[in-house]
Amino acid sequence: MGLTSQSLEYTVIVSALVCVAATVWLWPRLSRQGVRPVLGRLGAIVVTQVSIVCALALAVNASFEFYGSWDELLGNNDKAPVSVSQGGEGQYASVGNAKGELVQAAGPQGLDRVTGLPQGPVDKVGKVESVRILGRRTRAINPAFVYLPPQYFQPQFRRQRFPVMVVISGYPGGIMNLAQHLQVPQNAGRLIAEGKMQPTVIVMLRPTIAPPRDTECVDVPGGPQAETFFAKDLPDAMKSAYRVGHDPSAWGAFGYSSGGTCSLQLAMRNPQAYTSAVSLSGDYAIQDDLTTGSLFGSGEAGAQREREHDLLWRLKNLPAPQVSALVASSRKGEPDYGETMKFIHAVKEPMKVDSIILPEGSHQFSTWLREIVPALEWQSQQLTFPQDVESVPVKSKPGPDGPKAPAAPASSNGTAERKRVAAERSQG
Repeated sequence: MGLTSQSLEYTVIVSALVCVAATVWLWPRLSRQGVRPVLGRLGAIVVTQVSIVCALALAVNASFEFYGSWDELLGNNDKAPVSVSQGGEGQYASVGNAKGELVQAAGPQGLDRVTGLPQGPVDKVGKVESVRILGRRTRAINPAFVYLPPQYFQPQFRRQRFPVMVVISGYPGGIMNLAQHLQVPQNAGRLIAEGKMQPTVIVMLRPTIAPPRDTECVDVPGGPQAETFFAKDLPDAMKSAYRVGHDPSAWGAFGYSSGGTCSLQLAMRNPQAYTSAVSLSGDYAIQDDLTTGSLFGSGEAGAQREREHDLLWRLKNLPAPQVSALVASSRKGEPDYGETMKFIHAVKEPMKVDSIILPEGSHQFSTWLREIVPALEWQSQQLTFPQDVESVPVKSKPGPDGPKAPAAPASSNGTAERKRVAAERSQG
């Protein structure tokens, strides 16, 4: 049974209840004097307490997904294999033979517990896949859900590449929170069906690549290279496995809490990878704490790395990147409201910033659920639907002078489209 499976959780809960009932039933017999009754009472207390703690731990892990598998819990998957064989069957398997060695079909990873996911023909409702993303440079392995819109499977789009949203959860939560509590694929599917959002591939991940450590999307000196994973490994993996855009204008980062912090960092520090970011209740600077450990190293070099992850410092001291950002906070109830307003006022050309400011809210899903729909619509407007298409192999036919060269791939010029979008943004 998988670590996050319902069968394991229910089995352990039932076992805990049985232990409690057995302890209550047998306690009169164990209340006598003597060594054996005393040992029996101690044993009953220990077994009951352990069973209750295990049941609670599994329930908490299933909700927040600190660990997605037994291997993660036991620390047996620190490094990715050199190559990954294709595999996986059933409803959580990959589509056809689309997956390359950097994306591997996985078990449900809790997806079987999420309600409201697409049910029916994939060309009508789309699909959510459960996968693992493998970092070619970082050797990291990150669980993920990938939402594919119905257009992805429709014949008229069979060669079309799609824009991508990289949606990142908070810490210590996991991808289950994105699907179950924030309902990212459910909301995206409805908005696409209503014509309020363009067909988009959405990959949902957690912010850390080395759980339980909070890596905060930072390349740690001598440690986990989280920024490299999100800025380079993840786009490479997605491009190798799915029909997604190759130009950064088709890529956006999106997150809440720590995931929002990561999204802003990724776009502002890596505009060659992401050209827009959504941050729901994110921070504007990254600092060490008990969950992160030392992220930047020591000495002046470490201090400089920490300054460069302070977005207000970057806006004051470095050229602004040509990206768009949406930040969300609340005047009452959100501790980051003051910093959010400072960030909004600090943004300068060519960077653009929009905001969602609620009169009252708090750092929890009830607030983010109010913001998720307009945030998805906003980012969809920032992403360029790629003008490039995948080439179709053309069999060469021998001619009088030998074999003919393959035909050039059919594609349109995306440069003009990107210039047009940039001009519209500047006018807006």
